[in-house]
Amino acid sequence: MNRQHRSDQSNDIPQPVKVSSPDDIQWHQEHDVVIVGFGGAGVSAALQAVDNGADVLALDRFFGGGATTLSGGVVYAGGGSQYQKAAGFDDTPEEMFKYLKMEVGDAVQDETLKRFCDQSIDNLQWLADNNVQFAGNVPPEKTSYPGKKFFLYYSGNEGVGSYAEKARPAPRGHRTAGVGMSGNNFYSALQQTALNKGVKVQSQSEAVGLVVNEAGEVLGVEVRCLPEGSEAAKKHKKLSNLATKIHLYARKKAFSLRAQAEKVEHEFGETRFIRAKKGVVLSTGGFVFNKAMVDQYAPVYSKGLQLGATGCNGSGIRLGQSVGGAVDRMEKMSAWRFINPPKGWSQGIVVNKQGERFCNEEVYGAKLGYEMCENQDGKAHVIINKALFKKSIRDVAPWKVWSFQMMPALMAMFMGAKKAKSIEELADKINVPADKLSETISDYSAAARGEKEDFLGKSKGFLAPVDEGPWYALDASIDSKLMPCPVISLGGLKISEETGLVLNEQGKSIKGLYAAGRAAIGVASNLYVSGLSIADCVFSGRRAGQHMTSTQNVESQVKEETVSEPC
Repeated sequence: MNRQHRSDQSNDIPQPVKVSSPDDIQWHQEHDVVIVGFGGAGVSAALQAVDNGADVLALDRFFGGGATTLSGGVVYAGGGSQYQKAAGFDDTPEEMFKYLKMEVGDAVQDETLKRFCDQSIDNLQWLADNNVQFAGNVPPEKTSYPGKKFFLYYSGNEGVGSYAEKARPAPRGHRTAGVGMSGNNFYSALQQTALNKGVKVQSQSEAVGLVVNEAGEVLGVEVRCLPEGSEAAKKHKKLSNLATKIHLYARKKAFSLRAQAEKVEHEFGETRFIRAKKGVVLSTGGFVFNKAMVDQYAPVYSKGLQLGATGCNGSGIRLGQSVGGAVDRMEKMSAWRFINPPKGWSQGIVVNKQGERFCNEEVYGAKLGYEMCENQDGKAHVIINKALFKKSIRDVAPWKVWSFQMMPALMAMFMGAKKAKSIEELADKINVPADKLSETISDYSAAARGEKEDFLGKSKGFLAPVDEGPWYALDASIDSKLMPCPVISLGGLKISEETGLVLNEQGKSIKGLYAAGRAAIGVASNLYVSGLSIADCVFSGRRAGQHMTSTQNVESQVKEETVSEPC
């Protein structure tokens, strides 16, 4: 079967292959479980399924890891973990629930969120049992991402006054320990454990369609794979890896390389049909790399920096839709406007196009990004004075922060800051009303000196007078050139919160089809805090792997011949 070329930048929904029975198609391979997308959610589902005795095949369009490998490797966990206790912090699942309810909202049912919190310690131990390492070192100050020596931190808004009033704060961001990038440390440990346990992995293999019977049950997948060891496969790997490496610095070139890699897939890919006797798991990530989908569902975020892997193009979501799967919360995206480190920035003020503050600057960066994009048309400036400018330079000293935190901050201050000797001059340079900016600076500085309460509830440790110049303005807008604003998608396929099965528009489960991670609705589908996505990948991945290998609702005993070897 030759499918019409479908670009990664489209939102076209592929058509499934429909058969009367499993015997009506020539299967090239047969397995109990087929995982589509072998990142954080996929490897969690695979490990759970193989532990339950299933024969598991994981397919990945590239080489595994997805957005998880490129992430900060943080797992949001609490309720009294051994690492929290070792650091001297008391936490309970109830306090964790009360806090997360403020972030998660109605993305999932309260029963599901409670189960997520109650299972948090178990999931953290499960990760440790599968060779993921954690530690309890806590940084002395709040930060968006801890330095190299610290592995447990306040990764959300737990300590912000308006949140702490409702839920006792505790650090719940468990960063994967080890040398180098934590995301890679997290994923590589699980990947190697999965391989050791017998999970089969087939790289450079893209699921381009699902196979269903007349009742709508998913029987397997149609795969386009590059012949292993071929020149086409080598070229595809080179193009794909280079695109990932340069994405942060040369996005236009990176997308050009992705288009070339996609062309190789279409020209040299070979079609295979793979039977999944117990079910298929869609764990391909979100859709932030699909401009057509972002423009359709959340256009204001299309100006941000796509955060994740090339495979985050909505392919799994569209596969689910192809067999009647319903989607939800597709307009929900998260823009990460981090301004700490340097702490000096968050001690200043962030103003909108009217020269007014609109958000407590000490909040987690995704909260600030949400307010900026949803309520301020994606526009904002950070305002600091000379004293905070100097402090900010000290805040990002090499021995204090990671290089990926230091360099953007220094570039923004020395190459992008607009300096002014008067507030009127500064207002003119950033095109905001001078009288309103002057009033904002005066009011904020009075609160910083203790003359009045800050109307946004900012903590004393984050307040600093800024009424003495000169002043500096940093463009923090979503389309800022020197301060790129990372963006991820949060919406996805509707699933049963008990089983992980994909639901149709009528709310009925689609037999044989599961979704996990950012391809599905989960606890991270409303407002984001660091570590919540990976924690949800583990939670939802294990749920799918457990249900599909222990339920009687999927075919599990049929024995069919494998007619050929995998490509």
